[in-house]
Amino acid sequence: MADLVDLFKKTMLTGVGLALKGKDEIEELFKEFEEKLNLKDEEGHSFLAEFKSKIDETQDKLEQRVEKAVKEFMKKADLVTGAELNALKKEIRELKKAISDSSD
Repeated sequence: MADLVDLFKKTMLTGVGLALKGKDEIEELFKEFEEKLNLKDEEGHSFLAEFKSKIDETQDKLEQRVEKAVKEFMKKADLVTGAELNALKKEIRELKKAISDSSD
């Protein structure tokens, strides 16, 4: 039973580690798996494709969570986003134009 728990822990940590790696690193890792495990048959390719799909899905979810956390931090820290800054610049240009047009 302890071996099963240990295997589960290692599997989970490996999954988290892979989720944090870049896509290029993951593709390189899968090439190594294929070579080392002689996964040249259809079953091996199917397994690796499914595993890679899960990793990609996990990476996407992780990226979304990080993006959301950054946005929440910026909002709490009362920082201005690029879009907000651009909107203010546009409004200032429009006001300057309106002032110069009315003074003519």
